[in-house]
Amino acid sequence: MLEIIGKPWWWLLLFFIPIVNIVFGIWATNLLSKSFGKTEGFTVGLLLFSIIFIPILGLGSAQYVGPAGAKQD
Repeated sequence: MLEIIGKPWWWLLLFFIPIVNIVFGIWATNLLSKSFGKTEGFTVGLLLFSIIFIPILGLGSAQYVGPAGAKQD
């Protein structure tokens, strides 16, 4: 997942720190949805209803646009 959102490997260590893991988990989920061209509303869906939104992201028409939705000129 860290490769998809374009973050370094040491972010994995932050997920083991209490309280910090919640913040970085939400941030990583937001970056994941932006990497597939989705909005913050989709991020909320991923956080609350992940059992539904992850298959939508994986099996739907979403296209990977680059780490965190890289701007294409």
